[in-house]
Amino acid sequence: MALDGIFLSRIKHEIEQVAIGARVDKIAQPSREELVVALRWRGGGGKLLISASPQGPRIHFTGEAPENPQKPPMFCMLLRKHLSGARLVAARQIGLDRVLHLDFEAANELGDTVTITLAVEIMGRHSNIVVIGPDGRIVDAIRRVDLETSSVRQILPGMRYALPPVQNKLSLYEAEPEQVLARLAAGRDVELSKALLDALQGVSPLLCREIAHYATRGVETVCSELTKEQISRLEFYLSGLAETVRAGGCTPTMVLELSGKPKDFSFVPVNQYGAAMLTKECASCSALLDSFYTDRDRIERVRQRSGDLLKLLANTSDRITRKLAAQKEELLECAKREELKQKGDLIGANLYAVQKGDAKAVVQNFYSEAGEDIEIELDPMLTPAQNAQRYYALYRKADTAEKMLRKLISQGEAELAYIDSVFDALTRASGEAELDAIRSELASGGYVRAQARKGGRKESALPPMRYRSSDGFVILSGRNNMQNDRLTLRDANGCDIWLHTQRIPGSHTIILTEDKEVPKSTIEQACVIAAYNSKARDSTKVPVDFALVRYVKKPNGAKPGMVIYDHYQTVIVDPSEELVRTLQEK
Repeated sequence: MALDGIFLSRIKHEIEQVAIGARVDKIAQPSREELVVALRWRGGGGKLLISASPQGPRIHFTGEAPENPQKPPMFCMLLRKHLSGARLVAARQIGLDRVLHLDFEAANELGDTVTITLAVEIMGRHSNIVVIGPDGRIVDAIRRVDLETSSVRQILPGMRYALPPVQNKLSLYEAEPEQVLARLAAGRDVELSKALLDALQGVSPLLCREIAHYATRGVETVCSELTKEQISRLEFYLSGLAETVRAGGCTPTMVLELSGKPKDFSFVPVNQYGAAMLTKECASCSALLDSFYTDRDRIERVRQRSGDLLKLLANTSDRITRKLAAQKEELLECAKREELKQKGDLIGANLYAVQKGDAKAVVQNFYSEAGEDIEIELDPMLTPAQNAQRYYALYRKADTAEKMLRKLISQGEAELAYIDSVFDALTRASGEAELDAIRSELASGGYVRAQARKGGRKESALPPMRYRSSDGFVILSGRNNMQNDRLTLRDANGCDIWLHTQRIPGSHTIILTEDKEVPKSTIEQACVIAAYNSKARDSTKVPVDFALVRYVKKPNGAKPGMVIYDHYQTVIVDPSEELVRTLQEK
């Protein structure tokens, strides 16, 4: 899944085609290791996303608009100082290394024109974004690297910038197929795909497997066992690939799992998976990367910003689970309370046969059909009548404890379901506003301390997600529990249709009927929306209940988002991201 050097060269070509001469309009840092640089040029503009995240380092144009933190990070402020209004004059790639330099002409403090370089290093967990001054020294980096982190290459302000160490590999820009074959023969005798990865610069494991798949017709073969036919096929593919690279050719191809989930990508058609995977051609390399990483980035941004909430919810869930287990174990003990009452009755019926000071009493058990003798423990310090009363007191205590435990267990299970619903909403949150709403909800429930808002700023009301069915009906879906309550219990009319996944945490979904008859197709689409906006998003055959809003009630004292309902029907659907995105209104 790595963005290789050849793919990066295609991105460089896209930047050169439209953005050379463009000026920097805005700079934002949506997350710790991600930048969005808004460029404007004659007749248009675009946003360049640059990420040094280990999960997906890359650079490309994006159509998405990630939500920015309320306070820009220091690195973002530094870039704004040096690059605001600057003009992009060049995009440089060193060979087929995964390093792209963007040169900007900017004015310094004295008003002189200087060149500031943004070095984008795409190297897995060592990825970085480095700002280089006109003197070749590092101004700063999104990830500083000191001697303790790396003894090979440090990246710190004031140091002279040096390129990453060069690997001794062949570039398809220059090497002929014969040279590649000679390098394979002199290298490790391993599977062909691994040998190609060792020999070639700027190629991904996926591309190496694709080359090997073509050469060996899908049969894993080590280099020393290649036949003449396989070597000939390998030479032919390498020749065509080198020609494609030199000519700047590109067929952006995304590999998808059968479920539609993105798996990998390349700049050439991918045939190695056969029927086990799907492939999809994209309009450009930027469009491919934008589509591939959109959901992954959203999840990562939310994870970074909501780490404290996730930890809180996990700890709260564990605490409630342990407490429930102890209460249920205690409840099992209370189930033996009838035995205590029977022992009191048996002692009372045999007061004449029991003496004070006895440690036990052996009496006939008239509660048993067999009428066998039973041994009952006594307190020698008490009289027989007092021992009987002691057992009655223990019985009453167990009876009261059982009633209280059943109530506490019911409350604990409801709270656990609520925490699970908040956790689900948190994992589906797509921005800072949604996280703020969830924090406010938890603060109102006493789970976290309410945060004071600076400058008297009020929290903005976040609208529910809005969709429109193929029949023209508006469908609304709540983003969190507080919004679910507002949507279902206040905003919706009694004749609107309410939907929710059956016994699965998720959003309240409402079809606005406007007193019209709702066709079956709209109900099915709303069920898919409800299933997608739930914990069962990645499942299949998800049961979704739907009923008129008038049949949905909130019990007294229930947690936010918790309701009961009747007069409902159930539909089984498969969540579909493609359908949901198609129906969603921006």
